[in-house]
Amino acid sequence: MVMNQNNAVTRRTFFRTAGAVGAAVATSGLLNVPLTLAEEAAAPAVDVDALVAKQMGAGAIAMEKVQLDIPATAENAALVRMPVVIDHPMEANNFIQSVALFIDNNPNPFIAQFDLTPESGKAAIEFRARMAKSSKVRVVAKSNTGKLYGLVKEIQVAAGGCAG
Repeated sequence: MVMNQNNAVTRRTFFRTAGAVGAAVATSGLLNVPLTLAEEAAAPAVDVDALVAKQMGAGAIAMEKVQLDIPATAENAALVRMPVVIDHPMEANNFIQSVALFIDNNPNPFIAQFDLTPESGKAAIEFRARMAKSSKVRVVAKSNTGKLYGLVKEIQVAAGGCAG
């Protein structure tokens, strides 16, 4: 580096040196480069069933009581509306304790978990999620007694945001 007379680095010299260091790091392969489509396809798939068991607890999931009111084709993959209703009482000793959402084909399938109390009044939530591509969407609800309820729905993502 070139120093001026009072031993301070000039802006031009600093940016020239920083650019050279950045170029050296980029060409050395030390940066985390995104996967190509072939590498992504070859990457090991996430075991969503194991992920569900880890997040919500192991056990049989009764495919009942859960409703996910979304169309079979999502027109905008960046903002897929997810209204979830669980037809279950919300009483002090019998209530839905948590609700989790999983999207199988997303890079990270575990999307969200919501914890509820009897004071919630109704086991209903609504939010928006991003979908990487067409996928199964899984909703799993856990009661305070440990019983699991669920729903699996296949959602197609419209290419280019145009359903048709």
